[in-house]
Amino acid sequence: MLISSYNPQEMGDVLVVITGPDVADQIVNSKGNVTQITAAKDGSLLGYNFFNASEVLPELKSERGQVFLSDEQVAKLNKVLTQAGFTDELTADHTPKFVVGYVEKIEDHPKSDHLKITQTRVEDGKTVQIVCGSPNVKEHIKVVAARPGAMMPSGKIIWPGELMGVKSEGMLCGFRELRLKNAPDKKGLWIIPDDWQETGEAVDFERANTYFPAQN
Repeated sequence: MLISSYNPQEMGDVLVVITGPDVADQIVNSKGNVTQITAAKDGSLLGYNFFNASEVLPELKSERGQVFLSDEQVAKLNKVLTQAGFTDELTADHTPKFVVGYVEKIEDHPKSDHLKITQTRVEDGKTVQIVCGSPNVKEHIKVVAARPGAMMPSGKIIWPGELMGVKSEGMLCGFRELRLKNAPDKKGLWIIPDDWQETGEAVDFERANTYFPAQN
């Protein structure tokens, strides 16, 4: 898994590359223009910070927020890692993180009066369990499913986890989380029209931002 972000207004010319969920105890190792972050417990790689990143990838100057790196861009970053003396090699992740999901089944959460356990199809032949607290979740609807590795507009990253003891492999997204242009500011999932896109396709956010009429 490879999650990248670039926010020069907040962090300067730094490309943040995340490969694993954050942990409390970390080891930070800096060499040249690269800082490596690993977990103190087992040494697993959590990510890298690439400083003066636009010197390596000039196209970053037009980016704000999450960056989807190509194979060629990742190869350039791997060259920087090697030159700095690091042995890890990054691999580009081309799996869509926001897809059209189809809620096949829901059941009550055993420890909550508002959470629901959904079985949501995220691609052909693949259904995952996602716990959802939106008031309008129901069976047989299309929704935006954020899969593990997705970065929300708020900067929050979706990882596999548990909600009140029940495993959840992603997040079903509402208007507020997605920050869709002109979308109503209310709690609840965006229920995608049946003829909008096919289940499993990457969500077309450019089209989605034109879906809601401007508010007068």
